[in-house]
Amino acid sequence: MFCGASRGADPAHAALAAKLGAALGVAGVDLVYGGGHAGLMGVVADAALDAGAEVFGVIPEALQARELSHPRIQHLEVVPDMHSRKARMNALSDGFIVLPGGIGTLEEAVEIQSWSQLGFHRKGIVYLDEDGFWDPFFTLTQTMVDGGFLRPAHRDIALRADTPEQAIEMLRNWQPSGESRWSEGPQGEAKA
Repeated sequence: MFCGASRGADPAHAALAAKLGAALGVAGVDLVYGGGHAGLMGVVADAALDAGAEVFGVIPEALQARELSHPRIQHLEVVPDMHSRKARMNALSDGFIVLPGGIGTLEEAVEIQSWSQLGFHRKGIVYLDEDGFWDPFFTLTQTMVDGGFLRPAHRDIALRADTPEQAIEMLRNWQPSGESRWSEGPQGEAKA
């Protein structure tokens, strides 16, 4: 799960994070996230813990040193840097849910989507978006398709859900498209 380390200006985002954490516990799904206790990260982790989920946090040394890690989670891994964090979260996760957040959230989610496009993993990614927060992102990816920079199949790696339950169900049913970024075109040339 990727989300903001702040709660944001709209209280609905914290409410959505709490609903997601509770839904994970009810569905028997463990949470892998950034390991923090601040912002939406802390909200979703608290709700998941309260609903009986196992919670795995992965936090870089620099953030751990500032005592930003969540004190209640069952499993916390401290890694050297942000690159190691993303790689470890990918290794621990079966799929990804993205809540509202800032540049860090966007960067993590887009990198995971890029890794899927390149065939580095075969896991779904769902943006939990009950209020249109991610509309500009999906508009941008459509602009990339229209401009010939992104295949529709690679745009469609990123799914959208309105509710936590729908996001969980989408991940459970997710199937990879089988189309690699580097598949060959009709004349044998690499196509992007």
